[in-house]
Amino acid sequence: MKLETKLVHISEPDELTGAISTPIYQTSSYVQEAPDVNKGFAYTRTANPTRKVVEQAIADLEGGIAGFAFSSGLAATDCVLKLLKQGDEVIAVNDVYGGTYRILTTVYNKFGIISKFIDTTNLENVRNAINKKTRFIWLETPTNPTLKISDIEEIAKIAKQAGALLIVDNTFLSPALQQPISLGADIVVHSGTKYLSGHGDVLSGFVVVNDQNIADELKYLQNTSGGVLSPFDSWLTLRGIQTLYLRLEKHSENAKKIAEYLLTHPKVDKVYYPGLKDHHNHDIAAKQQKNFGGMVSFSLKEDTLKAAKRFLTRTKIFLLAENLGDVRSLGSHPATMTHKSTPIEVRKETGIQDSLIRLSVGIENIDDLLNDIKQALD
Repeated sequence: MKLETKLVHISEPDELTGAISTPIYQTSSYVQEAPDVNKGFAYTRTANPTRKVVEQAIADLEGGIAGFAFSSGLAATDCVLKLLKQGDEVIAVNDVYGGTYRILTTVYNKFGIISKFIDTTNLENVRNAINKKTRFIWLETPTNPTLKISDIEEIAKIAKQAGALLIVDNTFLSPALQQPISLGADIVVHSGTKYLSGHGDVLSGFVVVNDQNIADELKYLQNTSGGVLSPFDSWLTLRGIQTLYLRLEKHSENAKKIAEYLLTHPKVDKVYYPGLKDHHNHDIAAKQQKNFGGMVSFSLKEDTLKAAKRFLTRTKIFLLAENLGDVRSLGSHPATMTHKSTPIEVRKETGIQDSLIRLSVGIENIDDLLNDIKQALD
């Protein structure tokens, strides 16, 4: 079955009633026939029929054997990090999402977990950083917000040789455009708040794995920690996934045209978009992605916070918001929003300068979007 068809038929009709839309099982508990004798459900933190459908759906789409749904993307990240033990080391891409940077450097460091942040677009950097204590290599590709591309397949080989697990945050592309497990990744993480749900009305996170032992451990951790996705948000995510392919096609089409326009504007300094042929590792993006996605970042020649704020407060269609992946176009300022908790010296080193602006390009008419950017820059 082709992906477009699979996405539309992401859930089967309800066996009990024939309902074509998965029912919302809005219940916390389930009547049992006898102590520890039930119909597969005892308490919704442990399992819920609606959540079970969306967990199986995301596992199928990513090509994994098991999926897990959480109350946010960071709750999903936190559960994966709980696989670590004192003394383990994590190698992470150096411009990783600010929330991931924060949890690694201010929470897990207290428990003796060491994190190294490197430019994973260079394979030699990965080979030089890895050692016997390395348990995880944590990638985003493309990264948030400078859209760096790392070679998943080659880094998976390095990880396996070292006995480490490769985790890929696939939020920016979703399984509609990239499937890291097919390239050798062990674990895939998503903020389902973004493209999977796609309408700015859900907070969710997902983990997909391709190993039964890891799946068993994550299931235990999910139940023990309890940060699970609610039945209603599970249903909303299922509804959003059905249009994922169509949305990502339009997001990508609009984003490429905006990136090409920004390249020509005299007030723009740098444009970050993997679909541009002069983008570093464009060829790798073309190899491992089905399209280039809906995220575009750019910096201004007037490299000041004031200039970035002038642009972001003058757009009419691009709404200033700390989110992405919405059908609506959104703008954000990483240095003061998504990456505010990242130390300024780290931000500067990874290209997150004061004038850097991140656009989540929506599915509106491209002429309206281009006109909005033009008037704001002017």
